[in-house]
Amino acid sequence: MNSLKQNLRALDKIGKRNNGNRAFGTKGYAESSDYVLSQITSRHDSDFRTWTQKFNHTYEETREISVTGPDGEAVEVLSLMYNNATPLPNGVTGELVAVPVDDARGSGCFEDQWAGLNVTGKLALIKRGSCAISDKLRIAKNLGALGVILFHNTNSTPNAATLSAENIGLLAPVGLVSLSVGETWLARIAANETLTVTLLVDSIFELRSTWNVFAETREGDPNNVVMLGAHLDSVQAGPGINDDGSGITAQIEIIKALRHFRGIKNKIRFAFWGAEEPGLVGSLYYTEHLTPAEADKIRYYYNYDMIGSPVPVYGIYSNENSGFGAELLLDYLVSKGKPAYLGSFGTGSDYVGFLNLGIPSSGVHTGGGVPADPCYHLACDTYDNISWEALEVNTKAAARAAATLALSLKNIPRRNTTSVNPRSEHTIRQQFSAWKSVKLEVAGGHSCAMKTKRTV
Repeated sequence: MNSLKQNLRALDKIGKRNNGNRAFGTKGYAESSDYVLSQITSRHDSDFRTWTQKFNHTYEETREISVTGPDGEAVEVLSLMYNNATPLPNGVTGELVAVPVDDARGSGCFEDQWAGLNVTGKLALIKRGSCAISDKLRIAKNLGALGVILFHNTNSTPNAATLSAENIGLLAPVGLVSLSVGETWLARIAANETLTVTLLVDSIFELRSTWNVFAETREGDPNNVVMLGAHLDSVQAGPGINDDGSGITAQIEIIKALRHFRGIKNKIRFAFWGAEEPGLVGSLYYTEHLTPAEADKIRYYYNYDMIGSPVPVYGIYSNENSGFGAELLLDYLVSKGKPAYLGSFGTGSDYVGFLNLGIPSSGVHTGGGVPADPCYHLACDTYDNISWEALEVNTKAAARAAATLALSLKNIPRRNTTSVNPRSEHTIRQQFSAWKSVKLEVAGGHSCAMKTKRTV
């Protein structure tokens, strides 16, 4: 436990001295990478091989955002990743038009919900929820809105989300405000008040180099690889100690423990993913560039993203292909008295690329948002935002599952693929379209799922 804590202290300190975060494209991310490598490598390493995989991605930073309310008041507001800029230096000012609240379908998600509304040259007031935020903002821009005031859909503190680099220039600028502010303005508009609001967004976009970090056992069959992954970056809003320092520290300590073992039959490969928060960029880059032969060698993938939430659930990702690998996690957690359950995958973490390749996958997720983690994607996701009990038991579950599969894969199916001739022109076009669709789905949804349960 002390070692798990030591790693998180180090990551927390890195965030504190780097503008409060460890986001990709920043010095905080580079220092996080250096720290991980310092912990998982040794001189003349006979146990592990380590390497990095570089790629480029568009870095975004909102340098300034403000909302001035109808009474001239400064309103607390949050930006979203890849927020489109307003004209500077004054932003945009316009009448606030309320888009009807529809909690069933999602407010402003579909064009018919905007029927009869004139938002041209105005600001749209929309409730968050259900569909991708980018869907709402795209419709608003297409209808001529100057910008959007998005109000949160719960009483919790609004948290950051990504609009995706693919949407730069396609969406209306947005400011995220609280539920109480949004509901107050809705009521005033319903009472036939005309509200005028100003939104200012000063954002920048630039291509930056970043990287994934890998470590792999030298021992074991290279044609049978068990992979574990956790993302190394945080959001810009905070240092990301639960999301995902918890998964990082778990992997570091499992690597250290493996140095004491011999007789590993199947290689174990650890991935520390870069640029997860902007849209799973690092893991999708890795999986998209695997050849079919390389993908065939990866027999199982475990994803560990947020495994120490303060009020934890014990959700285990599972689908029809997860099988024995998911059961290993479930059985261990249940044996330790935890209410573990099998839940579904979503589009919210680094398993997506592996699922797209048909590689059997699972992992643990202890929940984000209220009540599991009220500091999800916020500045308060610090060293104090951890359930040490959950972190320890999930790390042990992850270690046990990896060790079991490192010794035997007899219960693990081969990856599910229908590619007969991957070198054919038709198949290559299909693969390109498939990865493009995956990236768009991730950019739009970025949801963690875990909706279905099988509690034991």
